[in-house]
Amino acid sequence: MPTLITLFLKFSAFSLIAFGGVNALLPVLLELAVYQEHWLDLQTFSDYFAIAQAAPGPNFMTVTLIGWHISGIFGAFMATFAIIWPAGILVFFLQRFILKMQDPMRKKTVQYAAATLAIGLVLSSAIEISLQINHGTMAFLLSGITIAIVLLTRWHPLYLIGLGALLGACGLI
Repeated sequence: MPTLITLFLKFSAFSLIAFGGVNALLPVLLELAVYQEHWLDLQTFSDYFAIAQAAPGPNFMTVTLIGWHISGIFGAFMATFAIIWPAGILVFFLQRFILKMQDPMRKKTVQYAAATLAIGLVLSSAIEISLQINHGTMAFLLSGITIAIVLLTRWHPLYLIGLGALLGACGLI
């Protein structure tokens, strides 16, 4: 039971800074789940993240899978609830605040500030996770090429996923 209480309290606290979704929290979540609490190993964390990204549904499924790993269905529910409730309340009141604003310029400023915060946190998270998960020159090269292709072309992401799978099957990454 103390593990579930720890999970609930820490995930609830993380929820308050999850601008941009759970992906903005991935480095902190990885640090907590793998290195501090030892709830799971790095490979399992990576697998859960991959499953959460591949499956349809909400972005916070990684958290649900960590909870499930710790304590089955009750752990999954506890982790999911913990990551949702504080942010949900915060967004509710922030939206009410924005809707009550009379000055359209201030309203835009608050909205742009929130969007900028979310984008910055997600990009920071992507860099941090990339540094922790990529092992070897080919993996970093594949990440760099993928970023370049996404930014410079209109290729569908499935082509990039296929390229990564092909390189992995060939043993290059």
